[in-house]
Order: sequence, then C-alpha cells, then structure tokens
Amino acid sequence: MKIYEIGTGYTPIPAQVAAATESVVEELTKSYIGMDQPVEIIDISAPKRAKHNLPITEVSVPSFFTKEDVSLGIVHKIKRVVYSVALAYKLKRILKNENEKAVLHFHNQYNLFFFLKLVPKKLRAKALVAYTNHNGMWSKNWNDVKDLLYKRYFQEIFSMKNADQVFVLNEETRKNVIEQLGIEAERVIKISNGVNTDIYCPISQSEIEETKKKYKINGKKVILQVGSVYENKGQARAVEMLSPLLKKHDELIYAYVGGIVSQEYSETVRKTAESLGVSDKVVYLGTAVPGTEMNRLYNIADITFFASEYEGFPLVCIESVSAGVPVVICSDINIDLGPGCIVTSKEKTESDIEKKVFSCYDEYKKLCLSARENAENNYSWQKIARKYLTAFIEGEN
Repeated sequence: MKIYEIGTGYTPIPAQVAAATESVVEELTKSYIGMDQPVEIIDISAPKRAKHNLPITEVSVPSFFTKEDVSLGIVHKIKRVVYSVALAYKLKRILKNENEKAVLHFHNQYNLFFFLKLVPKKLRAKALVAYTNHNGMWSKNWNDVKDLLYKRYFQEIFSMKNADQVFVLNEETRKNVIEQLGIEAERVIKISNGVNTDIYCPISQSEIEETKKKYKINGKKVILQVGSVYENKGQARAVEMLSPLLKKHDELIYAYVGGIVSQEYSETVRKTAESLGVSDKVVYLGTAVPGTEMNRLYNIADITFFASEYEGFPLVCIESVSAGVPVVICSDINIDLGPGCIVTSKEKTESDIEKKVFSCYDEYKKLCLSARENAENNYSWQKIARKYLTAFIEGEN
C-alpha cells in the first residue's frame, strides 16, 4: 500500500509561508518515511521550492500560477481550479500504473471534487480515497452556517459524500457531517492535527533575547498571536480584550505575526488600538517562515493568544504548547488542548491571564513545563501519522 499525500496547490511544499495544510502534508509524509511506509507527495510545480529531501511529484501549471499566493481573491480561486484539473489527470496516470491499491489522501475540496468528476469510477476504485476536512466552518452551529455551507462549500459536501473515508479535526465537525449530510459514522474519523516537537521546542534565554532584539522589543513581556490577518483570526478582538492588561503592565506588549489577507482589516486592528489608547503596545511583526524562525517567535512570548471565530484544529496553539509557551484560548470554539492551555472568555480574559501568568512565576513555569510534556506525549506527528495509517489499513480491509 502506497500513500499519496495530495498538496493543495495553495503554496508549495515544504511550506514557506504559514500555510497550515501544507505543513500537515509535509509532516505526515516525514512521519510515514520514518515508519518505512511508502509515500509520495503530489504537489504544484514550483520553480523556487525550498530545499528538501521529500519524495515529491510535481503537477505542471502555467508559470503565472506558481507565484506565491496568500490572498483569497479571484486569482486564488482560478489557480485552485487550474491546479485541480491538472492534478486529476496526473492522478489518473498514476492509478493506471498502480498494481496494488493505493491511498489518495486529499486535503482540499477543489482537488477532490475535480478528481471525482474527471477520473472514471472504475479507475478510482484502484485507490482508497480519503479526505481530511480542515474547514473550521463545519465546527460551528449547523443552523448558523448551513446556508453558507451549501452555497459556498457544495464541492466539499460532494467530496465528503463520495470519499471512502472522511477525517475531521474535532467532534463538532464529525457530528455535523454525520447528522446533517447523512454520511455513515464509520466513514467519519476524528484525528487531530499534530506538531513537530523537534522543531517547535524551547530555546535558550540568549536566543530569546537575540530574537527580541532583532524585532526591537527587548525588555518587553509579550502576548503573541499567530495567524493570517483577517476577521476570523480576530486580531482586533484580541486588542480589545487585552487592552486592560496592556495598560496595567508597562513592559507588556501585544505582538501579532502573519500574512495580511485583508488590508482593510489590518487597518481595523490599527484603529482599534488607537481608539483604546494602546497603539504603542500593539506591534505587527510581519510574516515568518514555518519551522525554526516561527519557533523563535513563539519562544519570545510569555503566552500566545487565540481568538479565532472558527477553526478545525489550530496548529498555532499546539505549536506554542510544544515550544513550552502556554496558549490562552478565548474563542467560541470548544477546544481544550490539555495542560498548557488556558481556556477563558471575553469577560475573564484579564483576570485569568493575571492569575495564571503574571501573579506567580513558579506556577507559570510549571505551566510551561506541562505544556511541553503535553505536546510530546499526545500530539507528536509520529502519533498522529500512526492513527492515519491504522485507519487506512482498516479502510482497505
């Protein structure tokens, strides 16, 4: 059994921007290789792909669509279609040459939709077709999002109904997929995302100080938020919730890092800080490459902050925990990652952070240690990949 991990075509693998799904494909592949499991990544052509030793087969698309793309506009959508069509024909050729049943593991609705439409059913039967739903919208209350899902994500609905296995990242999504789409429960499997605990790990105090100096925030305590800058991630909401703490502690700043998806929302963040009188305490650090650079940024933080309206399973939270940096989750999303995770509410944000982070240094350090242990014990990619592999084997039998 050979596993084909399907890159989304959003940004090349290895991920050079904070593209969560691409990181998932990369880390699963590395873990399979460590298990001596035959695996190959199918990914968009990339003239400037980062150095790697991964088994990657490229899908050629016009050079215009190989440029770095972090927007979500019309060009992005066209790129997805162009890549998905080319991908379908690439997979068709691969399946024709496969002698044993393969696993095709998709992570994007466009990719699987066009594969199902363009590859004959008889040929598709040569593979176990698996789909992981990374779309956090499915974790919301069904009545609040059903119209949007049927209108905007009809491709994903079709894909999940026709996949052999559907993997989801949280229990709310599993419930909606089973109860609202009528997909058999045995085909819907919950497996969380993982983290590379070798890359995301505590660093020395000297490295922390060096990184703070680089970003001109030396001497500061840092609340860090990681994620693309747009409404769902909620940087403006974070500024509102954290402003009392920022005013109370002279040395404390709120720093955020991630690509700017919406320039308009970026301006909203700035205006929110200005209106609350904390402009000098809110710092945008730009973007960071996943891996060592991103790990350094987690490590300069005293805590990280999560305020998304919806998410499947937030990699940024578990990466922070793995770096030994507690994460404060202030969101309607029903997630609790265990030790090292502080779940709070808008009303209790200030008091919970004050009590659990700033009031007792010894207790805070224990929280940091338990965060790291939690990641190593429960969320390493090796453990997550083993769960996927077990499910694939069971799905083939």
